[in-house]
Amino acid sequence: MRLGVLDVGSNTVHLLVVDAHPGACPLPAHSHKAELRLAQLLDDDGAIGPHGVDRLVSVIKEALQAAEDKGAEEVLPFATSAVREARNADDVLERVRAETGVELQVLTGSEEARLTFLAARRWFGWSAGKLLVLDIGGGSLEVAYGIDEEPDAAASLPLGAGRLTAGWLPGDPPDPDDVRALRRHVRTEIARTVGEFSRFGTPDHVVATSKTFKQLARIAGAARSAEGLYVQRELKRESLEGWVPRLAAMTEQERAELPGVSEGRAGQLLAGALVAEAAMDLFGVERLEICPWALREGVILRRLDHMESV
Repeated sequence: MRLGVLDVGSNTVHLLVVDAHPGACPLPAHSHKAELRLAQLLDDDGAIGPHGVDRLVSVIKEALQAAEDKGAEEVLPFATSAVREARNADDVLERVRAETGVELQVLTGSEEARLTFLAARRWFGWSAGKLLVLDIGGGSLEVAYGIDEEPDAAASLPLGAGRLTAGWLPGDPPDPDDVRALRRHVRTEIARTVGEFSRFGTPDHVVATSKTFKQLARIAGAARSAEGLYVQRELKRESLEGWVPRLAAMTEQERAELPGVSEGRAGQLLAGALVAEAAMDLFGVERLEICPWALREGVILRRLDHMESV
């Protein structure tokens, strides 16, 4: 069957259409995305403003039309931290339902971490052993660890690249004092969770998902996306530590000129790099591998598992 998954994230609204059936690898058939940056559209009271809601409704309508055009039999719609944490989330969800017919499932942070972990486990297989999975989104950082398809530990922290950029780094280039303050904040937040994971022992394999990690790996020398999904891509902590001060000294436009960095994400790259560096340091990770699959694939795989069980 042809399935669509509609991901209302903190940075983008992304429709992924795949050809899939239980027991098979989902094959991408179409991708439709729009930059919305909901995490940066919250007002002083933490609500998504009228313009933001109007844009969200419009973008969802476009995505539904794209899914119909591509012959998707079912669309699995979900939202993550930006909608989850908005003060007017219930009103936003009702407006979306009334005007588009879409019932957005708002995932908890733990669900995000667990579904992303499932995708990574299926991608790397059982031979990867104990997995530690890191994911930096626009609104949150997800961490999960385990040896099965269901992680032994999962956590979600409010350390998304978009959220942190909007709240901590107003300058372009950012003020060095602001960068140091954000660095301290990120490390304090992550350090509080390390003990939850370290009691399970050293992971056999550390992987990362998300656009932020992919872009950091690319500027550190990883293969271009055009070379395909199956090319191994890794990020070494030593390389990342060398790039952080360079990114801090750049303007947003200068970052956008780096290999693999999109103009829409360039402004968030420094905050994302600070989170990635802190996570790798505090979890004792020298190198990690980039996983092509993430939350969207996890949602699809869970749906296929459910179809197989009924």
